[in-house]
Amino acid sequence: MIERYLDYLSAIRRYSPRTIEIYRGVLEDFCIYSRRGELPPETSGDSAGPLPLPSEAGPSLLRSRGWLRFPEAVADAAKWLNVQTVRAYEVYLLDERKEGAKTVNLHLSVLSGFCKFLMKEGALESNPVRLVSRPKQEKRLPVFYREDAMRTYFEQTKGVLEFGKYEDQLQRMILGMLFATGLRRAELISLNRESVDLARRVLRVRGKGDKMREIPLPPVLCDEILLYLQAVDSLKYADRASEAPLLQTPRGERLYPVYVDRAVKAALAGIDGISGRKSPHVLRHTLATELLDGGADLNSIKELLGHSSLAATQVYTHNSIERLQSVYKSAHPRAKNDGNYGD
Repeated sequence: MIERYLDYLSAIRRYSPRTIEIYRGVLEDFCIYSRRGELPPETSGDSAGPLPLPSEAGPSLLRSRGWLRFPEAVADAAKWLNVQTVRAYEVYLLDERKEGAKTVNLHLSVLSGFCKFLMKEGALESNPVRLVSRPKQEKRLPVFYREDAMRTYFEQTKGVLEFGKYEDQLQRMILGMLFATGLRRAELISLNRESVDLARRVLRVRGKGDKMREIPLPPVLCDEILLYLQAVDSLKYADRASEAPLLQTPRGERLYPVYVDRAVKAALAGIDGISGRKSPHVLRHTLATELLDGGADLNSIKELLGHSSLAATQVYTHNSIERLQSVYKSAHPRAKNDGNYGD
């Protein structure tokens, strides 16, 4: 049943392979936990005993013994997937595994989606996860870099696309694309040459849920893309087909997540005003914050970033309000003089 659900998420919902693996891990983890007190089935001579907790058991071994096949009959499914078991699992994650609220809520969300699927399949009568309270998550404001710090980076690397080594040209292109478009890392990696329409100055992006959107490209970025494509075409192993990756490793292969992460960290290392976490997602936060500060409306930013709801975009307003309050405290006469005007 788990495999059928994952196949459904992959084929129908178009979830990414990485997301599918996360879901698989959560469901197998719960499956092991919910059946931990039972005796294992035929084990080919192995000694019988209670199934260990997830932290003690290897999923590959348990999968090979048939322990990660979820029951399809209503009565059997409800035996392991009920309110009591889900609550106990939540306590186990929080108290024994010391997982954070974000991780626990992810597990519960995955289980809830699985329950809905089981209900559609007729294997479960109700969704027990709906009756389980979830731990509160601490709301964190998105981290972003200062505008002048990013300007410094792009000024320092201005001539790289014309005169630099290919690795440096690729690094500059990764930063330029991320900062100008607000792409997610996976979206950047999935871009093909045909994704770019330089005549219209737009980028066609396939985002979460297989949704397509078009992102406007600044003229300066269009010029940089042309320079970069010339650099790619000069590579010995370059893939020049229209469906080829837009951004390619020196061997003409598609980028991978670790490559992008390392490129961002290396590019931003040592830049004044850029401290803490250096990642593609922080560049996305930085663009959104700057657009909001520059007067862009939330709906436009939502469309640009590919958010499914306005609530996901509204979090950036808190950054702008905090910055405004900081300016107020440092510059407004009543803020500087304990609320009194004059000497």
